[in-house]
Amino acid sequence: MENTAEAIEKVPPWLNPKVRAVFYQIGVLCMVGLLAWYLISNTLHNLERQSIATGWGFLGKTASFEVGESLIAYSSADTYLRALFVGALNTIKVSFIGIVVTVILGTIIGIARLSTNWLLSRMAAIYIEVMQDIPVLLQLFFWYSMFYEIFPGPRQALNPFTGLFLCNRGVIFAVPEAHPAHNYMLLALGAAIVAVVLIRRWAAARQASTGQIFPMFRVGAAIIIGLPLATWFFFGAPTAMDMPVMKGFNFEGGMSLSPEFIALLLGLVLYTAAFVAEVVRAGVQSVSKGQTEAAMSIGLRPSRVLNLVILPQALRVIIPPLTSQMLNLTKNSSLAVAIGYPDFVSVANTTINQTGQSIEGVALIMLVYLIFSLSTSAFMNWYNKKARLVER
Repeated sequence: MENTAEAIEKVPPWLNPKVRAVFYQIGVLCMVGLLAWYLISNTLHNLERQSIATGWGFLGKTASFEVGESLIAYSSADTYLRALFVGALNTIKVSFIGIVVTVILGTIIGIARLSTNWLLSRMAAIYIEVMQDIPVLLQLFFWYSMFYEIFPGPRQALNPFTGLFLCNRGVIFAVPEAHPAHNYMLLALGAAIVAVVLIRRWAAARQASTGQIFPMFRVGAAIIIGLPLATWFFFGAPTAMDMPVMKGFNFEGGMSLSPEFIALLLGLVLYTAAFVAEVVRAGVQSVSKGQTEAAMSIGLRPSRVLNLVILPQALRVIIPPLTSQMLNLTKNSSLAVAIGYPDFVSVANTTINQTGQSIEGVALIMLVYLIFSLSTSAFMNWYNKKARLVER
């Protein structure tokens, strides 16, 4: 051993594998750095030669354009930075709602695909095949055009029941008038969710130690519904509604969902749910049939078998590809520009057209979607660690 060590020490540095490995890595880093320096310096030189402005100073200038939908107060007198923030919030809104609805719908369809009912299983299979084979952009165009084909103008709006109107300007519906009770109801809902999470942990520990099953679904539903309802009664049970009223050529009051938002949400949800359904089906089928038979043999109902035996084991297979589908939905939301929904890409494109600073605009688009993707991945990775099976 000593002779071998001495022999290695006597080898020239250029023949030492470890030294050469470090040298190669330094060489690669230098080449990458030189390439980056060349591209950046060449770009800056060309921009200066063509008198094209650079930098981020444009973010503080007046935007001078309207944004069709906004979750916060916005006008054309606001800055480009606020306009971009409005676009980012619109992207977050459609992505968050889309992910929640997609997971629910995809899970239902995936389980229906495995149903012993022939008609239900075939209908789920047809849905999956059709939706997966039609590009999402075509689906967006379809739902957007169908909205204007089916529904009339505002003056001839369909009124299925009081407080709801359907027209080519969107879906307009009544909402409760502003009241302090509503804020406290939201706080009560948050407290109820926290309470349900804590009770669920206690119920799981109790079941693991004693084998007794706690009626978590009924208790959780009672808490989540009952606590906000009790708060509503405590504040006098306000029932006043902000009703939409036709004035001029459009409705005033209430809340409205634009055709662009509805078409985008429908397209993203129906398309992505088909892939989520296949993920759920694969996850359920990954659980050994013997597990189901063993659970049924001890008298568990099918719903108990699904919740206590199949899904906990299937989650370790479902969560990683489900994360990919969530990311796909968020990234596909950038197609909103094709149907006029003011998401971040649409607002950024308008900003680029007005300021001419395309490099900064494209960099912002890349950065925002990178943040969205990394945030979703981080949350799902955390949940995956919480849901994984721990072997003894």
